[in-house]
Amino acid sequence: MCGTIKKWGGWERGAREGQLPLPAETITLPMLLQMEGYRTAAMGKWGLGGPDSTGQPNKQGFNQWFGYLCQRIAHNYYPEHLWKNQTKYPLKNKYFSAHQKFPPSKDPNDPANYESYTGVEYAPDLMTEEALAFIRANRNRPFFLYLPYTIPHVALQVPQDSLKEYEGTFPEIPYLGEKGYLPHRAPRAAYAAMVSRMDGYVGRIMTLLKELQLDDDTLVFFSSDNGPTFNGGSDSAFFESAGPLRGLKGSVYEGGIRVPMIARWPGRIKAGSTTDHVSAFWDVMSTVMEAIGSKNVVPKNIDGISFLPTLLGKGNQCQHDYLYWEYHSGGGRQAVRMGDWKGVRLQVGKGNRKIELYNLKKDIGETTDVVDKYPEITARIDQIMETARTESEHFNFGRK
Repeated sequence: MCGTIKKWGGWERGAREGQLPLPAETITLPMLLQMEGYRTAAMGKWGLGGPDSTGQPNKQGFNQWFGYLCQRIAHNYYPEHLWKNQTKYPLKNKYFSAHQKFPPSKDPNDPANYESYTGVEYAPDLMTEEALAFIRANRNRPFFLYLPYTIPHVALQVPQDSLKEYEGTFPEIPYLGEKGYLPHRAPRAAYAAMVSRMDGYVGRIMTLLKELQLDDDTLVFFSSDNGPTFNGGSDSAFFESAGPLRGLKGSVYEGGIRVPMIARWPGRIKAGSTTDHVSAFWDVMSTVMEAIGSKNVVPKNIDGISFLPTLLGKGNQCQHDYLYWEYHSGGGRQAVRMGDWKGVRLQVGKGNRKIELYNLKKDIGETTDVVDKYPEITARIDQIMETARTESEHFNFGRK
C-alpha cells in the first residue's frame, strides 16, 4: 500500500521511505525456512516496511536483502540508491523524478530529448547479480531466494541494448507522460524490451542452477502479483495482455487478480503439465513447507492449503471452499471465487450492496451477470463478503 508523506512515504525526494510496515509479530515464510536450516534472501522491491521499521526485510526472516524499500522510489529504475541489508547502497545515478511530462517545447520524436529519463546503473541488473552471488555462496546448503522484480512495472525504462531489439517492430506513438510516470519515444518497444530483459534474468538464474548441479533439487516458482497494468505508457490492449479476461491491475475481475504461475521441479513435476486447480498466493507458505518435508512449524490458523499434491500429480488435493479478495481504492471492491462462481461487489465504501455474479466455467470474460437467476448462490457470496474479512484501521474501504 502506498500512502502520503505524512504517513508512509511520498513522491518528493527526501520523504520518509517505505509503506505501512509488517508488525514485529508477523510470521513469514522465510522465518519458517530459517527454522528448518535454510539460508534466505530477497532481491527486488519491498513495500512492507521502511529502513527503520518492524517490516524491514532482515527483521522479517531474510538473512540477506538487496533492493528498494519503498514502492514509490521503485517507480524509477535508475534510483540514487538501493538498500543492502540495513545499509543504504548508493548508485551512480543522478536524481530525477519518476513522474514527469514531456516538455511541450521539445520534439517528441528526437531520442536526445529522452536522455534525462535514464541513468548509469539499472537496478534490476544489480539485483540479478546479487541473486546469482547468493546462489553461488549457498550452493552447498539449503537456500530460499525471493526475487520480487519490479520489471516490467512502469515507468518505461530499459537500457538501450534491450530496446534496440524491438525498435521499429511495432507502430508507435510517443508517450508524453499524460498517464503518470516517465515519457518514452517508443513505449511499446520499451515494454516488450523490459519483459525480455526480465526473461534474460530468469534464464541466467536457471543456467546457474544447472551449472552448479542444483536444478534437479530446486523448486522454482514464477508468477505475478497482479494482472497487466493500464498506465504509464503501457498498452495492455495492444499486446492483449489480459487475453479473454475482463479488467486490468487494480480490478477484482479476473483480469486484475488471475495470474499465471509456472512451477519447475525436475523429476517431481511433470514437464508440460497444467492444472485448473484453484489456488491463491496464501497457499504458497503451506505448499513450500510441505515440499521441504516440514511437519511442525507451519502456523495452524492460516487460510493456505498446500497445492503440492497437484504439483506432484497426486489425487489427494484439498480444495478451498472459497477465495476472497478486497481492494480499497476506487470506492472499495470485493470478490469471491466459489467453485465455478465468481461474485463481485463495487463501490463498497459508498454503501453499495449489489453483487454481480458470473459463471467462470461458461463465461471466463465475466460478460454476463446472472445474479437474478441464482439467488441462493448470491446470498452465500454475500455472506462470505461480510464474514471472510477482518476489519482494519488501515484498510476499511474508506469508511469513517
